Amino acid sequence: MSGLEHNADLRALNTLGLPAKAHHLARPATLDALRQLLAERDLSQPVFVIGEGSNLVIDGDLPGLTLSLAIDGMVKVKEDDSHVWVAAGAGVHWDDLVAWTVEQGWQGLENLSLIPGTTGAAPFQNIGAYGVELSQVLEQVTVMEIASGKVLHFSAAECEFAYRDSRFKSRDRGRYIITGIELRLNRQPRCNIDYAPLQAFFAQRPGVAVTPAAVREQVIAIRSSKLPDPTVLANAGSFFKNPVVPASLAASLQQRHEKLVSYPQPEGVKLAAGWLIEQAGWKGRRLGPVGMHSEQALVLVNHGGATCDDVTALAEAVCRDVKARFGVELEQEPVRMPGPTANR
Repeated sequence: MSGLEHNADLRALNTLGLPAKAHHLARPATLDALRQLLAERDLSQPVFVIGEGSNLVIDGDLPGLTLSLAIDGMVKVKEDDSHVWVAAGAGVHWDDLVAWTVEQGWQGLENLSLIPGTTGAAPFQNIGAYGVELSQVLEQVTVMEIASGKVLHFSAAECEFAYRDSRFKSRDRGRYIITGIELRLNRQPRCNIDYAPLQAFFAQRPGVAVTPAAVREQVIAIRSSKLPDPTVLANAGSFFKNPVVPASLAASLQQRHEKLVSYPQPEGVKLAAGWLIEQAGWKGRRLGPVGMHSEQALVLVNHGGATCDDVTALAEAVCRDVKARFGVELEQEPVRMPGPTANR
């Protein structure tokens, strides 16, 4: 196979900076190149897709074929009086896509500003922030089936989106490679500023119009003040999902902890994992070369030289303490790799 890097160092392709190598690494920029790589690979070996590695805990070297898609391009597909449809390749840096749509005056992605990673990774995880999830604006996902090389399209409903989850991450993990997405955005702003700091900012500045550009600016400011830049301090973003618990448990916790941060949901009550971790004493605390960030307890950081075992030890310690204090189970958000792989 042409265009392969052998025994490739993956330290720069996982934002936690964990040591690992790929037996074979390829960065296909077209569907044809991707299809050829899949057709010529060793069928006895697994296939991994890592993007920019911004939501990844990499556990040792990766055998087989590792792909970091470089499929580029952002384009307006169509429009009507109310909406505009845009498509982007899986290799587009996510925030570049957000910035481009906001510059056009299109509304829908501004709350998702500054999320690291590629566009192809966005539906895998159903990324979300500040009251908005990708599933709310996604029209369809284009994929290539690993086993056959066929290109398929899934509507938003067919993606089986859930909180930080999709069919691509769960039941069909390792079956498809996401190659692009199509989004439906609003031509007239209907910005979501329900997130308290956003609401407070605009309430205190009645002269500032609530536009996609203004919301994006504030989201960037909020994220920058709370979340470490992975190029400066290695991290994989939010390390745990916000747990959803039964209303009865949330009510019991509220009686004992007046400042409990919670959000009612149709299926229960969502608790702020960062608040739970902070109350359990882990904000800013280190365990060897890793620790929970001093400004945002939800973010696990690598202070230098960490391995996957170090990350696992800290994550397990945090989970134990939160469980002991609150009776709440935390679930890791970043994907661990190796994990479930492609059909061979």
